[in-house]
Amino acid sequence: MLTKILEAIGGFVIHRFEEFGRMVLLYVETIRQMCHHARIRSILYQMSHLGVDSLLIVSLTLAFTGIVLTLQTADELIKYGAQSTVGAIISIGIGRELGPVLVAVVCAGRVGSAITAEISTMKVTEQIDALRVMAVSPADYLIVPRMLACMFVVPILTIFGDVIGVVGGYLIAVYYSGISSMTFMNSIHTYVDVYDFTGGLIKAIFFGNIIAVLGCYYGLNSPDGAEGVGRATTRTVVASIIVIFILNALLTLILF
Repeated sequence: MLTKILEAIGGFVIHRFEEFGRMVLLYVETIRQMCHHARIRSILYQMSHLGVDSLLIVSLTLAFTGIVLTLQTADELIKYGAQSTVGAIISIGIGRELGPVLVAVVCAGRVGSAITAEISTMKVTEQIDALRVMAVSPADYLIVPRMLACMFVVPILTIFGDVIGVVGGYLIAVYYSGISSMTFMNSIHTYVDVYDFTGGLIKAIFFGNIIAVLGCYYGLNSPDGAEGVGRATTRTVVASIIVIFILNALLTLILF
């Protein structure tokens, strides 16, 4: 019994290391192809396809996040006479953490799954094999445009989400909690630094990179058949969210 348990644990660990090694090799190949040239038209198409379609869900997510965060903090801060810090707390919380992380999670579900479904369908229908037969690198043709697009789109969506989140907090603070508009805005000017938002944008660049790489990896390595496409999509979303939270902790330690 103990032997079987140890064999199962060892097999799991070995499989994960093999998977990680394949990811690293794919990433290195993608970087190598990226250094040669970039398909500008494909990048712009992917930015439009992956970014514009995510604006609505990002807006709703960050707007209600700003609203809920203000509802949870404003009254307590007013009770202790610290209403002059409400704007700063909302802005710093959204700019450093909630903005980039929530946008990345939304994109992992919306963008990462779309990338995996598209590439895994191409794999099932043997279109990727056709690319290799024509001496076209899948990394160059499929992964590079999506990676660069995600590295541009996720920070742009983060900026948009930060603004929406702070505006949502402002509306609740002013029209529900009774904090004056001047107090809210002065709090932001006094306590918030530009780096509180630019640091979040640096995180967003890394998150976009991770979402694209994992989406492409699981798409290229999806099992055959329609069921395989669904399993690959699920793996992408789960793995992306886990890696985003781990990477967020590391980047927070380094940047702030």
